[in-house]
Amino acid sequence: MNGLVFSIKRYSIHDGPGIRVTVFMKGCPLSCKWCHNPEGILPQQETVESKYRIGDREFIKQEEAGKYYSVDEILAILERERVFMDQSNGGITFSGGEPMMQFDFLLESVKACKSLGYHTTIDTSGYAPAENYRSIIPFTDLFLYDIKHLDERKHLGATGVLNAGILGNFRIVLEKAEAVALRIPVIPGFNDDPEHIERIIGFIIANKTDSLKVINLLPYHKTGSSKYGRFKLPFLMDGVEPPSEEQMQQLKTQFLATGIKVKIGGEFF
Repeated sequence: MNGLVFSIKRYSIHDGPGIRVTVFMKGCPLSCKWCHNPEGILPQQETVESKYRIGDREFIKQEEAGKYYSVDEILAILERERVFMDQSNGGITFSGGEPMMQFDFLLESVKACKSLGYHTTIDTSGYAPAENYRSIIPFTDLFLYDIKHLDERKHLGATGVLNAGILGNFRIVLEKAEAVALRIPVIPGFNDDPEHIERIIGFIIANKTDSLKVINLLPYHKTGSSKYGRFKLPFLMDGVEPPSEEQMQQLKTQFLATGIKVKIGGEFF
């Protein structure tokens, strides 16, 4: 069985504990306006043009976005990095895109990784059938779980999907999983107003279990904006500036009211 992957990042330190290999799987059911991995949106291989300039000359190179890997090929990559993962209590993270879109490959992969003693993490938007989460929880050591907005209409307008299933799956994961990191992207003008902040803090307090280990507040950034032209996609965040460090620190203080550890950025510890 093969899975479609658009990037494999070795020596990753922000996708779970320790040093990790992060497998970015292609395809996502959401269309978030601020997405910094537009190459992961479509669930098929794409040919894109990259322009390079040397002096006065411009060169165009055709590149393939997306490559198929077997489970055995993923395991071979992990074996080459195992010494670093073992020394740092790291492991493998499946991200995207949305890894749950390629569920059969993902399930087979995490089962194989778990059987060989690797720490397994799934980075998910929460938008997938509930039964898939129930099936994969026993083989997953950590979920990195995104919640973007609690209002159904605002969530639909910014991501293209409703959020009822996402919130329901979050409760399932909190009840059944070993460890969960809640990741909240902080998007100015979308989900950072005081009313919504108070609402999501209340939601966390009402639903938290011992599985919820950390809240990661992820400030919006423009890192992926240059990719949009290559994939012939419109960039919809022009004029939106990242939140200030002062604002992020204030939000961190507010979220500490949940009684959960809070980190600015993707660190787990």
